[in-house]
Amino acid sequence: MKTIIAALLLVFFAGFSPAADFESHEFIDRLLSLSAPGAPEIFEDAVIFTAPSSFRRVGVAFAYENFSKIYWFRQLMIPQDRLDAPIPPGKKVPDPFKDSGILFYAHQAPEGISELEYRLIINGLWTIDTANPQIRRDGVTGLAYSVVSLPLRSPAPGPLKGPPGSLSFSFRGPPGETVTVAGTFNGWDPFMYELAEGPAGVYTFNLSLPPGTYQYAFFHRGERFPDPYNSRRIYAKDGRAVSEIELR
Repeated sequence: MKTIIAALLLVFFAGFSPAADFESHEFIDRLLSLSAPGAPEIFEDAVIFTAPSSFRRVGVAFAYENFSKIYWFRQLMIPQDRLDAPIPPGKKVPDPFKDSGILFYAHQAPEGISELEYRLIINGLWTIDTANPQIRRDGVTGLAYSVVSLPLRSPAPGPLKGPPGSLSFSFRGPPGETVTVAGTFNGWDPFMYELAEGPAGVYTFNLSLPPGTYQYAFFHRGERFPDPYNSRRIYAKDGRAVSEIELR
């Protein structure tokens, strides 16, 4: 049941910044555990920003992009308690999701940035994040920014960061499980190539291949997932997203 709910919730989580593993079970579980909006939270490789859903619209912009791009928050919808009673004829079927009271946005800063300076746009007005006590004021413009300090992190993996002439597959999930990868390079056989677990919950596999363009996806707990470390995706014939990569 939890897996089904997680899959349904992905509909509401579209539109994140690329690269971070926003489709992992751990990330979805963390979002579902949020009880109220508050200060930004660092979780895995992302910073989760939250605001009350009573605001009409909330966005965030970052100093490293010269505040030129606004990332809009999404409404966090959570599943309703299951209704076992039959729906009487003529009655409206209740919505399976309800408003959590939280708007959120998850962002992954580029490598090499040690802190995020940002401002919020709430109902059309620029402002600092009042839930975050870390404030900095620009000595020239006088504008105040909110600040999030970021921990040091290892460079993000990627399908082209392995040995030359190979694809390097990486997947993060619960420890002690089976993760496989399949694609156009093996006829989409989901059992042929199993990733090896190194550090707990980190699965990797290198596959030597000739130059070409390949589509692929991971298989975990009976579900198919595109590569979270590859932002290039296409839709397969069944309508689901798969990753695509060109190996030269």
